[in-house]
Amino acid sequence: MHVLELKVPPLALVLLMAALMWLAAWALPALGFMLPGDYLFSVSLLVAGTVISGLGVASFRRAKTTVNPMKPDSSSSLVTSGIYRWTRNPMYLGFLLGLLGWAIFLSNALAFLLLPVFVVYINRFQIEPEEKALAMLFGKPFANYKSHVRRWL
Repeated sequence: MHVLELKVPPLALVLLMAALMWLAAWALPALGFMLPGDYLFSVSLLVAGTVISGLGVASFRRAKTTVNPMKPDSSSSLVTSGIYRWTRNPMYLGFLLGLLGWAIFLSNALAFLLLPVFVVYINRFQIEPEEKALAMLFGKPFANYKSHVRRWL
């Protein structure tokens, strides 16, 4: 187990990334550019991200299992219905869409370059340990689910 696995709450990571994106846009305005309809598009992505994340939380609550991303080994059921039929990680997908909306709002190239950093970090230090815990807890049903539903989309 790596020292960073399951150590940074995903919402805290999103807030940190959003702050870094803003700082990049502020510090390097020369990397800014204009996007037509940027405000409407960015708000739309933020709303879509919020809805997708919310649907993930709602599915967990309906299944009466933990929503705490720091303790995946305390999951009481494998959720495969609702939004989980299309993505194994709707909450993280929603966070990414929100960050993409923020990057569009900031209209700065460096802000966009931080999006892959978020994806790589969340894959390695959050999703992979979660999936190991779920494989231990749910075995073949999780392996079957994982083979039919993509991690992001």
